[in-house]
Amino acid sequence: MKAKSIFAGLLGLAVTGTAGHAATTITIATVNNSDMIVMEKLSSQFEAQNPDIRLHWVTLEENVLRQRVTTDIATHSGQLDLITVGIYEVPIWGKLGWLSPFTAIPASYKVDDLLPSIRNALTVDGKLDAVPFYGESSFTIYRTDLLQAKHLTMPENPTWSQIADLAGKISDPAHGVYGICLRGKPGWGENMGTIADIANSFGGRYFDMDWHPLLTSAPWKQAVGFYVKLLKDSGPPGVVSNGYNETLALFASGKCGMWVDATVSASFLNNPATSKVAGKVGYAAAPYATSKVGSHYLWAWTLAVPKTSRKAEAAKRFALWATSPAYIELVARTNGWGAVPPGTRSSTYRNPDYLKAAPYAPAVLAAMQSADPNHPVTQPVPYTGISYVGIPEWQDIGTDIGQQVAAAVSGQMSVDDALKQAQDDTTRAMTQGGYLR
Repeated sequence: MKAKSIFAGLLGLAVTGTAGHAATTITIATVNNSDMIVMEKLSSQFEAQNPDIRLHWVTLEENVLRQRVTTDIATHSGQLDLITVGIYEVPIWGKLGWLSPFTAIPASYKVDDLLPSIRNALTVDGKLDAVPFYGESSFTIYRTDLLQAKHLTMPENPTWSQIADLAGKISDPAHGVYGICLRGKPGWGENMGTIADIANSFGGRYFDMDWHPLLTSAPWKQAVGFYVKLLKDSGPPGVVSNGYNETLALFASGKCGMWVDATVSASFLNNPATSKVAGKVGYAAAPYATSKVGSHYLWAWTLAVPKTSRKAEAAKRFALWATSPAYIELVARTNGWGAVPPGTRSSTYRNPDYLKAAPYAPAVLAAMQSADPNHPVTQPVPYTGISYVGIPEWQDIGTDIGQQVAAAVSGQMSVDDALKQAQDDTTRAMTQGGYLR
């Protein structure tokens, strides 16, 4: 597709298609991770098959994407025709009537092949309000060569105490290797994706059954105190600037001994073309403290069509193409089976070619199947979501908590002061939202 101005693309202006007919331009907002970049590169094949549709891409860093997409859909501006959103947004926005459901789905799409946990998370009032591009949970990623050199063994189900012990033993900052790398960049979808799982495993809850915040409770203090100390003792410098992409780059370049994060990272780290440590990476279950419940999350990046889009039919046609079995086969032919989007279809995990290319696949599937957003902690809670709370206010609340914790990591505040500030801010937000009197 010929280059065109951002202004023209955002307005969705038509460009000339075949035989002089005007083609419909749809504007797609997506996140700048490796799987989405592959989708953008392969989308020229969709355009060749659908000459009446042209695609304009707005590719953004995760925090920026969320702000941009939320603003567009909440203000009904209609600048975006297809948006990349997670399983947090879909149920909320679907209930508000902000999304256009996928109803006329062709049989070739094989809806029943979608993993039940992901399909259920995207179904609102019996209709599929978004289609999953890839799904994930979290697990422990580690350098097998570094552990072997020290005659160390990674447990199949490690505790956080064991992780801290191993991190200290393999950390070698003098040679540019840090025992463990974790997300530190503030954001409800950045550092809170890690911190929430740690807090859950220590028995921490965001709220009690009456929506009172519990951020100054003993489990939260223990969890955040552990996180801060672990990064201080064995983490890289400048961690509060590291989100998912930055941490992935650190591990792939050989600077991290361990990393607890998204299962989707495995295909990137297993590929010699993108990872210096390919062939030296092992995988174990996500660590836990006192409980395995909520120690690993469930997530999916999905494609959804805002109700405000005037090009819904074209947008849905592309979304169904990009999340179809045929697209998975296209990625496999182009980049190999190890590069296909994971965590969406049962057939992927029965495919011998995929299982051969992705030795980590059973661990990924086990993590996804055992993560239960309806029971994120051992005690009762009024919310759904493991690394997030399924209420509209969560984006602001979660990001605020992440900012306070980042301040504790950087030494600007004590852990107790950071959690006290987060508790006060969250109480205020929940009062304004009508949850508390």
